[in-house]
Amino acid sequence: MTQQGVRWTADQVLALAPDAASRKAGSKLGAAGPWSETGSSGEGAVWGLCKGSGSKPYQTVVDIADAAGPAYKCSCPSRKFPCKHALGLLLLWAGDDAAVPPGQAPEWAGQWMEGRRRRAEEKRSGDGSGAASGAADPEAARRRAERRAERVTAGAVELEQRLTDLLRGGLASAEQAGYGLWDETAARMVDAQAQGLAGRVRELGAIPSTGPGWPVRLLEECALLHLLGQGWLRRERLPDGLAATVRSRIGLPASADGPPLRDRWLVLAQYDTTDPRLTTRRIWLYGAESHRTVLLLSYGAAGRAPEHALPVGLALEAEVSAYPGAGQRVALGEQFAPPAPSAIRPPGMTTSQAAARYGDALRDDPWLDSVPVTLDRVVPAPNGDSWQLADADEDAALPLTPTARSRPGLWRLIALSGGAPVKVFGECGHQGFTPLTAWPDGPGEAVALC
Repeated sequence: MTQQGVRWTADQVLALAPDAASRKAGSKLGAAGPWSETGSSGEGAVWGLCKGSGSKPYQTVVDIADAAGPAYKCSCPSRKFPCKHALGLLLLWAGDDAAVPPGQAPEWAGQWMEGRRRRAEEKRSGDGSGAASGAADPEAARRRAERRAERVTAGAVELEQRLTDLLRGGLASAEQAGYGLWDETAARMVDAQAQGLAGRVRELGAIPSTGPGWPVRLLEECALLHLLGQGWLRRERLPDGLAATVRSRIGLPASADGPPLRDRWLVLAQYDTTDPRLTTRRIWLYGAESHRTVLLLSYGAAGRAPEHALPVGLALEAEVSAYPGAGQRVALGEQFAPPAPSAIRPPGMTTSQAAARYGDALRDDPWLDSVPVTLDRVVPAPNGDSWQLADADEDAALPLTPTARSRPGLWRLIALSGGAPVKVFGECGHQGFTPLTAWPDGPGEAVALC
């Protein structure tokens, strides 16, 4: 049940937007002007009619009570989720109690909500039988895993040969060959069912001719790729934890088999990365009692939104189960209440401690790009042509990554700080620090920076 008195903030609503264009368009619809017949229910539904360019208004309904994040339905032709009308309706609901009053859902909204409730109940009741059927033939599953391992091994051996040829011919040949060399090699890794190797090979193709020092960066990435291939070929000799990390980095499927951990999870950050075929959503959660920071991943095929959507600053009581390996990835299990605003804040550390934490994590996962950390009392400050986060209480700082410097969230962070210390959550790695969420030094709500 959604409490009628609890409203999200505009920042929490806009954090759900799939892109900057949707955020801008949704903001324009967050006023009462284009809306009619709006309402909300104690079951967590918000609905309304939005005037568009056609003769009929768009029917928009949002299920706010879904513990995995809001669900949306709109009669507009947009393929974005949420569309601008859903964002506008949520902004209207968040900003004005009277604009979306409690009431009885119209038939079109009620039918959609009832269908969602029915499908959720059917899914819960069918979980047991589905698990039994999936485990019906363990011998067949073992044979499939062996065949895939053989293909991955063949792919790793081929990749080792290609890296050897590259180094013998000199790194300058990579610039002359162009991206086609890497694209064809990545395709071979896909054929070998080694998606992790394929992804890293594609990244190699983007390095040549990217500015001064590119041969050094290419050599570093080749070394990590070689290390991953050798890790797979010698996986029987590795400790169990490192072997699980290698399997994960190679791209082999795994189940979240860790024991369920129930906690009140604060949503620290949410952001998407996209390619032509897939949208990957990363949601960082912090456990108020376990003090663990974990990563929830969800995916959406082209044109579809990822499964989970959890606005920054909300907290949900739920169980999570860890995936094997050294990473923080978890699967979201049973949820006991929908997300709600929370005053929880994660404890912070200094910039020196953050750099040391990343160094420690590399021992367990040499291919790790970054680790999640919360910095306490840091001030965004210019550093030549770049920016850094400087400790307010000691002479140390972390540079911002190129990605962070290109995001508009940097200016939101600077405005929030105003030269005063702030608490910042983000990802710390070999390229620097990427801020994702910030809190003022004192009372105040979380501000999403991505």
